[in-house]
Amino acid sequence: MSLKAERNRKKLAKKARKGFTDYPAATVAFYGPTDKQATKVTVSIIPSKDSPPERLTSWYSEHDVRRDEEIGQMLLDYMAEHGIKSVVMTDRIIGCPHQEGIDYPEGETCPVCTFWKGRDRWTGERIN
Repeated sequence: MSLKAERNRKKLAKKARKGFTDYPAATVAFYGPTDKQATKVTVSIIPSKDSPPERLTSWYSEHDVRRDEEIGQMLLDYMAEHGIKSVVMTDRIIGCPHQEGIDYPEGETCPVCTFWKGRDRWTGERIN
C-alpha cells in the first residue's frame, strides 16, 4: 500500500472511531467478491436526524478499494464537500459488490461471487 493510500485509510478510520457527533453523517460500506478483497465502497449521506439516506455514491476497483489512493482521496473529498461531521463505517467487507435485481435476478445468488453463497454477509460465516 502506498504511503498516501495508508494516510487516507487512517484519516477515514479516525473519523469513524470518533463515533457520532452530529449531522450530516456518512455511512461507508465495503463489498467484494470475498471477505478479503473489497472491490466496491459505497457512501451514503444522511443530512439530518429525520432525513432518509441520500446521495448514495459508489467507487469500484479491480483491486482492493481500501488500498487505492485515488479512491481514498475521492472518498475523503466527497465527505468534505458534503460537510460530513460523523462517519459510520463497517469494519469488514459485508457482501458481494453486485446488486440483486440489477446485476443478477431477484431471489438468486450472484453467479460471479460464489464465495458469498450460503454465507452471512455480516460475519462471513456459513449459514447453510
